[in-house]
Amino acid sequence: MSLTSSMRLLHSSTHPDLKDLNGRVFHRKAARGIILNGDSILMLYTARYDDYTLPGGGVDEGENIAAGLIRELQEETGAKNVRNIQAFGLYEEFRPWHKPDFDIVHMESYCFVCEIDAELGETKLEDYEINNGMVPKWINIYDAIEHNEKTMATSDKKGMSIERETFLLKRIVQELLMKTELEQVV
Repeated sequence: MSLTSSMRLLHSSTHPDLKDLNGRVFHRKAARGIILNGDSILMLYTARYDDYTLPGGGVDEGENIAAGLIRELQEETGAKNVRNIQAFGLYEEFRPWHKPDFDIVHMESYCFVCEIDAELGETKLEDYEINNGMVPKWINIYDAIEHNEKTMATSDKKGMSIERETFLLKRIVQELLMKTELEQVV
Protein backbone atom coordinates (compact mmCIF):
# COMPACT_ATOMS: atom_id res chain seq x y z
CA MET A 1 0.00 0.00 0.00
CA SER A 2 1.36 3.43 -0.89
CA LEU A 3 1.78 6.29 1.57
CA THR A 4 -1.05 8.23 -0.11
CA SER A 5 -3.63 5.53 -0.94
CA SER A 6 -5.40 5.63 2.41
CA MET A 7 -4.47 9.15 3.50
CA ARG A 8 -7.32 10.88 5.29
CA LEU A 9 -8.71 14.14 3.97
CA LEU A 10 -8.10 16.88 6.52
CA HIS A 11 -9.80 19.69 4.63
CA SER A 12 -11.02 20.72 1.19
CA SER A 13 -11.21 24.40 0.30
CA THR A 14 -12.23 26.44 -2.70
CA HIS A 15 -10.82 29.93 -3.18
CA PRO A 16 -13.54 32.61 -2.89
CA ASP A 17 -12.72 33.98 -6.37
CA LEU A 18 -13.90 30.69 -7.92
CA LYS A 19 -17.66 30.70 -8.52
CA ASP A 20 -17.59 27.08 -9.73
CA LEU A 21 -15.09 24.40 -10.68
CA ASN A 22 -15.87 24.45 -14.40
CA GLY A 23 -12.94 25.15 -16.63
CA ARG A 24 -9.53 23.74 -17.40
CA VAL A 25 -8.08 22.21 -14.23
CA PHE A 26 -4.37 21.72 -13.59
CA HIS A 27 -3.70 19.00 -11.02
CA ARG A 28 -0.69 19.50 -8.75
CA LYS A 29 0.49 17.03 -6.12
CA ALA A 30 2.75 18.27 -3.33
CA ALA A 31 4.49 16.61 -0.38
CA ARG A 32 4.95 18.56 2.85
CA GLY A 33 7.03 17.63 5.88
CA ILE A 34 6.08 18.00 9.54
CA ILE A 35 9.29 17.97 11.55
CA LEU A 36 8.90 18.57 15.27
CA ASN A 37 11.30 18.94 18.17
CA GLY A 38 9.10 19.44 21.23
CA ASP A 39 7.05 22.62 20.60
CA SER A 40 9.44 23.69 17.82
CA ILE A 41 8.70 22.97 14.19
CA LEU A 42 10.89 23.36 11.12
CA MET A 43 9.22 25.91 8.85
CA LEU A 44 10.01 28.06 5.85
CA TYR A 45 9.73 31.79 6.46
CA THR A 46 9.04 33.79 3.30
CA ALA A 47 9.69 37.52 3.60
CA ARG A 48 7.64 38.42 0.49
CA TYR A 49 4.47 37.03 2.08
CA ASP A 50 5.55 37.43 5.72
CA ASP A 51 4.42 33.88 6.52
CA TYR A 52 5.52 30.50 7.78
CA THR A 53 4.87 27.39 5.68
CA LEU A 54 5.67 23.72 5.99
CA PRO A 55 8.68 22.72 3.91
CA GLY A 56 7.85 20.78 0.79
CA GLY A 57 6.53 21.28 -2.69
CA GLY A 58 5.56 19.78 -5.98
CA VAL A 59 6.18 16.13 -6.72
CA ASP A 60 7.65 15.62 -10.18
CA GLU A 61 5.84 13.56 -12.83
CA GLY A 62 6.54 9.88 -12.16
CA GLU A 63 8.26 10.63 -8.83
CA ASN A 64 7.34 8.57 -5.77
CA ILE A 65 5.70 10.78 -3.11
CA ALA A 66 8.27 9.81 -0.44
CA ALA A 67 11.14 10.55 -2.83
CA GLY A 68 9.54 13.92 -3.64
CA LEU A 69 9.19 14.71 0.05
CA ILE A 70 12.82 13.86 0.76
CA ARG A 71 14.04 15.85 -2.26
CA GLU A 72 11.98 18.91 -1.30
CA LEU A 73 13.11 18.80 2.35
CA GLN A 74 16.74 18.53 1.28
CA GLU A 75 16.43 21.39 -1.21
CA GLU A 76 14.44 23.79 0.97
CA THR A 77 15.88 23.13 4.43
CA GLY A 78 19.10 21.19 3.95
CA ALA A 79 17.51 18.28 5.85
CA LYS A 80 19.73 15.23 6.22
CA ASN A 81 18.71 11.60 6.73
CA VAL A 82 14.92 12.04 6.36
CA ARG A 83 13.38 8.99 8.02
CA ASN A 84 10.35 7.52 9.82
CA ILE A 85 7.96 9.03 7.27
CA GLN A 86 4.36 8.65 8.48
CA ALA A 87 1.19 9.87 6.77
CA PHE A 88 -0.56 12.76 8.56
CA GLY A 89 -3.24 13.85 6.12
CA LEU A 90 -4.28 15.46 2.85
CA TYR A 91 -5.29 19.09 2.37
CA GLU A 92 -6.86 19.76 -1.01
CA GLU A 93 -7.64 23.15 -2.48
CA PHE A 94 -9.01 24.65 -5.65
CA ARG A 95 -7.51 28.03 -6.54
CA PRO A 96 -7.41 30.31 -9.57
CA TRP A 97 -4.46 29.48 -11.83
CA HIS A 98 -2.24 32.23 -13.18
CA LYS A 99 -1.01 30.54 -16.35
CA PRO A 100 -2.86 30.71 -19.70
CA ASP A 101 -3.36 26.95 -20.29
CA PHE A 102 -5.57 26.42 -17.22
CA ASP A 103 -8.25 28.24 -15.22
CA ILE A 104 -8.03 26.36 -11.92
CA VAL A 105 -5.35 24.53 -9.99
CA HIS A 106 -6.39 21.52 -7.91
CA MET A 107 -3.62 21.33 -5.30
CA GLU A 108 -3.29 18.21 -3.20
CA SER A 109 -0.90 18.66 -0.28
CA TYR A 110 0.09 15.29 1.19
CA CYS A 111 1.48 15.93 4.66
CA PHE A 112 3.88 13.60 6.45
CA VAL A 113 5.42 13.53 9.90
CA CYS A 114 9.09 12.64 9.69
CA GLU A 115 12.41 12.94 11.45
CA ILE A 116 15.71 14.41 10.29
CA ASP A 117 19.21 14.78 11.71
CA ALA A 118 19.58 17.74 14.10
CA GLU A 119 22.11 19.54 11.91
CA LEU A 120 20.82 21.06 8.68
CA GLY A 121 22.98 21.15 5.57
CA GLU A 122 23.08 23.63 2.70
CA THR A 123 19.83 24.50 0.97
CA LYS A 124 19.35 24.35 -2.81
CA LEU A 125 16.64 26.97 -3.18
CA GLU A 126 15.30 27.97 -6.59
CA ASP A 127 15.85 31.55 -7.79
CA TYR A 128 12.24 32.59 -7.10
CA GLU A 129 12.47 31.17 -3.57
CA ILE A 130 15.65 33.16 -2.92
CA ASN A 131 14.08 36.29 -4.44
CA ASN A 132 11.03 35.82 -2.18
CA GLY A 133 13.30 35.72 0.88
CA MET A 134 12.62 32.09 1.80
CA VAL A 135 14.69 30.70 4.67
CA PRO A 136 14.31 27.55 6.81
CA LYS A 137 13.74 28.30 10.47
CA TRP A 138 12.99 26.40 13.65
CA ILE A 139 10.19 28.25 15.45
CA ASN A 140 7.84 27.58 18.33
CA ILE A 141 4.67 26.26 16.67
CA TYR A 142 2.41 28.54 18.72
CA ASP A 143 4.48 31.56 17.62
CA ALA A 144 4.18 30.47 13.98
CA ILE A 145 0.38 30.22 14.29
CA GLU A 146 0.17 33.62 15.96
CA HIS A 147 2.43 35.18 13.31
CA ASN A 148 0.40 33.73 10.41
CA GLU A 149 -2.90 34.80 12.00
CA LYS A 150 -1.57 38.36 12.37
CA THR A 151 -0.41 38.33 8.73
CA MET A 152 -3.84 37.10 7.58
CA ALA A 153 -5.58 39.83 9.57
CA THR A 154 -3.36 42.79 8.73
CA SER A 155 -1.21 42.24 5.64
CA ASP A 156 -1.94 42.88 2.00
CA LYS A 157 1.19 40.84 1.11
CA LYS A 158 -0.24 37.49 2.19
CA GLY A 159 -0.04 34.60 -0.25
CA MET A 160 -2.81 32.12 -1.07
CA SER A 161 -1.24 29.31 0.96
CA ILE A 162 -1.33 30.96 4.40
CA GLU A 163 -4.84 29.70 5.24
CA ARG A 164 -3.76 26.12 4.43
CA GLU A 165 -0.58 26.42 6.45
CA THR A 166 -2.27 27.92 9.50
CA PHE A 167 -4.98 25.24 9.39
CA LEU A 168 -2.30 22.53 9.24
CA LEU A 169 -0.32 24.06 12.12
CA LYS A 170 -3.44 24.04 14.31
CA ARG A 171 -4.16 20.39 13.43
CA ILE A 172 -0.56 19.48 14.25
CA VAL A 173 -0.99 21.07 17.69
CA GLN A 174 -4.31 19.27 18.28
CA GLU A 175 -3.26 15.86 17.06
CA LEU A 176 0.46 15.63 17.73
CA LEU A 177 1.44 18.05 20.49
CA MET A 178 -1.62 17.79 22.73
CA LYS A 179 -1.57 13.99 22.38
CA THR A 180 2.09 13.94 23.45
CA GLU A 181 1.37 16.26 26.39
CA LEU A 182 -1.50 14.01 27.55
CA GLU A 183 0.69 10.91 27.30
CA GLN A 184 3.31 12.58 29.49
CA VAL A 185 0.69 13.37 32.16
CA VAL A 186 -0.71 9.82 32.29
